[in-house]
Amino acid sequence: MSQEPNLFSDGPDQETPGPGFAGSPGTSSGRALDPLAVRMRPRTLAEVVGQEHLTFPGSPLNQLVEASGGDRAGASSVILWGPPGVGKTTLAHVISHAPGRTFVELSAITAGVKDVRQVIENARREREMYGRTTVLFLDEIHRFSKAQQDALLPAVENRLVVLVAATTENPSFSVISPLLSRSLMLTLRPLDDGAVGNLLDRAVASDRGLAGQFTLTEEARNFIVRIAGADARRSLTVLEAAAGIAAAQTEETGDEPISITESACAEASSETVLRYDRNGDQHYDVVSAFIKSIRGSDVDAALHYLARMIVAGEDPRFIARRVVISAAEDIGMADPQALPIAVAASTAVQNIGMPEGRIPLAEAVTYLALAPKSNASYRALDAAIADVKNGLAGQVPMHLRDAHYPGAKELGHGEGYKYSHDYPHGVADQEYLPETLRGKRYYTPSTNGMERSMTERLENLRRLLRP
Repeated sequence: MSQEPNLFSDGPDQETPGPGFAGSPGTSSGRALDPLAVRMRPRTLAEVVGQEHLTFPGSPLNQLVEASGGDRAGASSVILWGPPGVGKTTLAHVISHAPGRTFVELSAITAGVKDVRQVIENARREREMYGRTTVLFLDEIHRFSKAQQDALLPAVENRLVVLVAATTENPSFSVISPLLSRSLMLTLRPLDDGAVGNLLDRAVASDRGLAGQFTLTEEARNFIVRIAGADARRSLTVLEAAAGIAAAQTEETGDEPISITESACAEASSETVLRYDRNGDQHYDVVSAFIKSIRGSDVDAALHYLARMIVAGEDPRFIARRVVISAAEDIGMADPQALPIAVAASTAVQNIGMPEGRIPLAEAVTYLALAPKSNASYRALDAAIADVKNGLAGQVPMHLRDAHYPGAKELGHGEGYKYSHDYPHGVADQEYLPETLRGKRYYTPSTNGMERSMTERLENLRRLLRP
């Protein structure tokens, strides 16, 4: 087990700049061989974007960063939960910069109980000999077994180490309860487009990044934001690769910065430039074609437009909402299972995110496209709404009115009501509509799917209700 270096400290004592480190006199761009995403990793909470709900002044995370080894309150262990590329590792490194800290980084993929015990033993020695607190950053903690997580408990309990654990899975299911109860669970949110765009702008201008030697066109910036999928690391990786391509394809420009174009970004990411404006015509045209393809029972076209929206970076929650609406509007009672399947897909997308969320979306879209279609239910409701708006409401029949409050029976409420369960087939022959709408029919089943079998049942019910 080896201790990982703090990539953004100014040297062993965090006082004297060391050669080759970001911020040192010998370089303006950090370690020359470090990836752009590493060089641009924030050093302070003020540089962290997209997680303002965790980094505001006085927040638990802020207190953890500002705490010193001698503080009576000490620092609490934290579990950082969020999707990839939103700043879990970054926050761990920011926490490590607090004074009187020794920073150790382990990955649950490769580390075992022996490594954990070695860290704890070293932490004990650091505290006893130098009064330093050890911060243990454990990535992918959900990959640790129960026994491995148990090994951390005594050290976390006694604050021998401040555990900063990162996970992409719900800690309530992947982290043991005793460890959860001894830690703060902080949920990181996916980065929005504005946050990713700010990171790109900062990387282009910063001495730690591209140092102003490149410019990023608006089209290229929008392209990277779109394909990044709220992943800061991916956005900077694509930017760095695109800068290399742009430099290789550009002839000598003197002191002029090299322009990074959309085509260079597309080459760097192996993504095709797809013309799709989430706030413009393409957004509405593609989703319109998507819904109409499902309605028209063309599963291949429906999946094509689904793919276009996914590749274009459309909000998967928006897609899921349209799928739910399609199930209710275009399939309805022709296949009552369509709506539960669509809702399940929407819930799955919210719980697991992308790219895995594309799988339940594909299943729901396939089911809906192949399902029999009917809009009879909502057309019936629309007809009823039209009657109500046109004044055809009428009075609720006396036998249906509430008879439970004092004095209601004296007013004749509930008199003559027939309890349906007391009659054959659970149907009593009585009028339910207002007198002014007697005999009115709104719902007319189609001959598709399940509604075909409902037609006969509906006619039988109507005969029993109004013999």
